[in-house]
Amino acid sequence: MDSPWNELTLAFSRTSMFPFFDIAHYLVSVMALKHQPGAAELAWKNPLSSWFTAMLHCFGGGILSCVLLAEPPLRFLANSTNVLLASSIWYIAFFCPCDLVSQGYSFLPVQLLAAGMKEVTRTWKIVGGVTHANSYYKNGWIVMIAIGWARGAGGSIITNFEQLIKGCWKPEAEEWLKMSYTAKVTLLGSVIFTFQQTKHLAISRHNLMFFFTVFLVATKITMMITETALMPFACFEDTLSQMLFGWQQKFLPCEKKSETKSSFNGTGSSTSKPVANASEKVKKKHSKKTE
Repeated sequence: MDSPWNELTLAFSRTSMFPFFDIAHYLVSVMALKHQPGAAELAWKNPLSSWFTAMLHCFGGGILSCVLLAEPPLRFLANSTNVLLASSIWYIAFFCPCDLVSQGYSFLPVQLLAAGMKEVTRTWKIVGGVTHANSYYKNGWIVMIAIGWARGAGGSIITNFEQLIKGCWKPEAEEWLKMSYTAKVTLLGSVIFTFQQTKHLAISRHNLMFFFTVFLVATKITMMITETALMPFACFEDTLSQMLFGWQQKFLPCEKKSETKSSFNGTGSSTSKPVANASEKVKKKHSKKTE
């Protein structure tokens, strides 16, 4: 007989994301799009372009994972229910009378609830990506990590291509060049669930899903309440960077000292030569006088 804790975590891992958690994910994604400069005006001028951009925000992770696995990128359109649900969220968010959706979303409790539910879906996407990649490449852990990361945080990468097409792409905001906290924590989760999938981590999947989801939700809510960019991996990143790449900086002072010594010796020899030449000239003049 399973313990109550195992029954709780197992029931949690079997929770369906449709419809409530998916609605929260679509709402947060669409509202993030609406808060971008010029997004509301674009929706009124060109609704089709705005809808397409919203679908990239909502289904970008699935599109990127399909591209990496050589699957049809438009596979997400086969799930008509989710597409219609995301399209409904987009429509009421941009075209609701008196902008009631944005006003209701502006309350902090609503934002915290929606953001927490979105982080729950992130765990499910990571696990789904790792499992899906394992079905193609058995124990191919690099592929599993890449697909899990793409499924969980690929939306921001896909939308960068969309911004590039529109001509408003900013290189400093590129996820490949400057990874955000979301991309980092998704990559960490993909690595952890890949180790669990390949039996290198002695923990059951449902327990791992529960602990990782609690970590995601708690961190996200803390960041929103404190309004600070909380970086729990900063200390670990600094330590790892110092261990792998910091040892090269120890040789820089030695190189600088050797350069200064060589330059000092060079200047000393160059200054001593004029002094020696001057002394020889004085001696020659003195010998001429004596003659």
